[in-house]
Amino acid sequence: MRNLLRRSFSGIVYILLFISSILFSQYTYLILTSIFGFLCIWEFSKIINLKGFASYIIFALLLFLIIQRQESYPVVLILGITILSGIYFLYQLFAKKVTTFRNDREKLGLTIRYVIFSMAFLILLPFYDNVFHPYLMISILSIIWVNDSFAFLVGKNIGKNKLFVSVSPNKTIEGFLGGLVFALLASLFISKYNTSFSMLNWLVIGFIVSVFGTLGDLIESKFKRQANIKDSGNLMPGHGGILDRLDSLLFVAPFVYLYINFII
Repeated sequence: MRNLLRRSFSGIVYILLFISSILFSQYTYLILTSIFGFLCIWEFSKIINLKGFASYIIFALLLFLIIQRQESYPVVLILGITILSGIYFLYQLFAKKVTTFRNDREKLGLTIRYVIFSMAFLILLPFYDNVFHPYLMISILSIIWVNDSFAFLVGKNIGKNKLFVSVSPNKTIEGFLGGLVFALLASLFISKYNTSFSMLNWLVIGFIVSVFGTLGDLIESKFKRQANIKDSGNLMPGHGGILDRLDSLLFVAPFVYLYINFII
């Protein structure tokens, strides 16, 4: 009971902090997500035992680049690399291949592709047509939180068939499908009030968020299992680290950014 209260309290603080930063201004959103980015780099560096400050410097330089020139060719190139890296991570996940990193150079490359580039598109996500759209970001966050909440509730109450037992033994197929159904329902609801996109496009976004969010969670779980740890950190009582809270959103961000900016 005590752990549940701690988990609920830290979760509410996290959600309120995230939403408040989005609604207050684009600058508070940039500051908060940048802080989250540095914390994710710190936690992932501990997971893979990466030493040094190179990853933090690269992230800071990338932040400057993408904020100044959101539609530049380098940003498009980074998006392509991030999408291809995400697909490769999925291949390694389903092929049950161990992600190897023999030296600090390979560890740095992995950190750049997995955390830094993905974090860049989480930061860029609410900037559509070079205009900050706070309710676009809140809508996407709402879908992923609905997906996570109902995946947990459905899986806990009726889940019997394991989804990916070698990486995350608690996830079930029933939980995944429950999260997907409610994520699509949330997308339908959002489409009636957020008319930035059509109902069909919101459903596609909901599908991407649910499916790729679950896959992102599994990929991070695989890294933690390889490192033989339960959580990426302990900054959020009852939840683990910041990376544990953002793993789904980080993996989702470049795919949703691609859909919104290049397909719609």
